Amino acid sequence: MFKKDNLRLGLALGFIAPLLSLVVYYLIKFRLFSVADFLGYIAANKKVITGIVVPCLILNIALFTLYINTRRDKTAKGIFAVTLVYAIVALLLKFLL
Repeated sequence: MFKKDNLRLGLALGFIAPLLSLVVYYLIKFRLFSVADFLGYIAANKKVITGIVVPCLILNIALFTLYINTRRDKTAKGIFAVTLVYAIVALLLKFLL
């Protein structure tokens, strides 16, 4: 499945990887808090949004690099597109809300 060069695969990987990274980040940094407390902390402190989003997008950067280096450009394009969407949404959440 991961050897395919498919835009849909790239979109799926690009969407799922930051969510998995967020779960790992939560388990490492905030394991003593409930998920509701964690989300409340993020909502109350807009400054931490970029501090949380950047580590979550690092996995997307690694996946993008892997797929570019193996010349699977369609998949890499999907990963890159979703990474941009995540970054733009994080910036909007930080500055507009």
